[in-house]
Amino acid sequence: MPTLARKLRVADYFTLAFGTMVGVGWLVLMDDWLGRGGPLGAALGFALGGILLLPVSYVYGQWVQRLPDAASEAAYTAQVFPPVVSFFTGWVMLLAYFIVCPWEAVAIGKVAAYIFPSLNSFQLYTIDGQPVFLPRLLLGVAMTVFLAVLNYRGIRLSANFQNWTASIVLLLFIVVLAISGWRGAPANFRPLFRVSPFVSIILTLQIVPYFLTGFESAPKCAEEANPAFKRTSYMRAIALALLVGAAFYALIVLAVGYIAPWQSLIGKRFATAIAFEQALGARWPVLLILIAAFFGLFQCFNGNFVASSRLLFAYGRRQTIPAAFGRIHERFQTPSVAIWAIAAATVAGLLLGDALLGPVTEVGSMASAFGWLATCLSFFLVERSPRARALTSLGILVAFLLLLMKLLPAFPGHFTQAEWLALAIWLVLGASLHLRSSSSPRSSANSASPR
Repeated sequence: MPTLARKLRVADYFTLAFGTMVGVGWLVLMDDWLGRGGPLGAALGFALGGILLLPVSYVYGQWVQRLPDAASEAAYTAQVFPPVVSFFTGWVMLLAYFIVCPWEAVAIGKVAAYIFPSLNSFQLYTIDGQPVFLPRLLLGVAMTVFLAVLNYRGIRLSANFQNWTASIVLLLFIVVLAISGWRGAPANFRPLFRVSPFVSIILTLQIVPYFLTGFESAPKCAEEANPAFKRTSYMRAIALALLVGAAFYALIVLAVGYIAPWQSLIGKRFATAIAFEQALGARWPVLLILIAAFFGLFQCFNGNFVASSRLLFAYGRRQTIPAAFGRIHERFQTPSVAIWAIAAATVAGLLLGDALLGPVTEVGSMASAFGWLATCLSFFLVERSPRARALTSLGILVAFLLLLMKLLPAFPGHFTQAEWLALAIWLVLGASLHLRSSSSPRSSANSASPR
């Protein structure tokens, strides 16, 4: 019986986790971030979010050492909760990863059209007032197929691609920071916050779970670690990726706010590129930023593609959804059916066009916070060390508060009717697949790890 290839190293887990977090949002949604918190409010929101999530990263690092299972959240919660809780915990977390894939497929056309405006032609239809153009649609489909083929042919190919793209993103990020420090001015920061400091930070914290989702993607590939890999290295890769990802977002916000008056960027698409172009009066900084954005898009798309395909595969293997999703390719040792299923679903989501970009951020944030909360709760119930339980309690508190910020109407930026509808559709889909599966008590979500 074929098994997943075991070829991943520490650097691979870091770039997978970092790449799953950092995509193209810092270019496409910068005006939204500044509109939420202002330069200092948004930067503090991301920085604080990264620090607050360290206890959650600790829990994932502990869980993956004990239970290296691609089912991750579903496997962890299965140790202490009923099967139905385990199933929907993992299913909601799958949403947090998968939902990024069509987001990035849409974004690649959006970014490319900034360079080549001719891509905004041959309009097919509109959704929620947003046009869907054929060239941009085809570009997103092409990228999806490319990543599907790459992942289908082996995890080593996918990891090499991730390593290269992450390295280029970090290198260009340093260059962008240097340009901002060279040509920016402190006066551009004023006012530091969009509204009051507290509200500005809270509004940013609400989207932090979506943009920092990915540090916990490493456990989804735990079964593909090199035989010489030390399990204690998971913690290092996960925590480092979280801190670097949070620092990336906080510093890029500050760089944009420092290079140009941030209030003039509100409501403008590609505010990051516009800020640098206005400040330098040249086009080359824009091209540099767009190159960084493209590589960020590639790494984020690939990282979430890997994580979501592994979760879907694990569900099929456990037979909590049709067992075909758990099939492994004999030659390439990859979850072939799950990979093509994620690719097909991504193309379906891509058809929604730009109308997908806004709600995805909100739903993804809620899904991540829910998965983190369930994972921390399950670890608290199985752990006996007072120190570990204290850290886990902090993780529970942080995840719970992040979840409440999306669900309670008392908080600004809470779920709207459209987002509740999107979540309901996803839960109904999971329930229908679960009912169609040929699961038995032994193969249900509370089964033990295959290792």
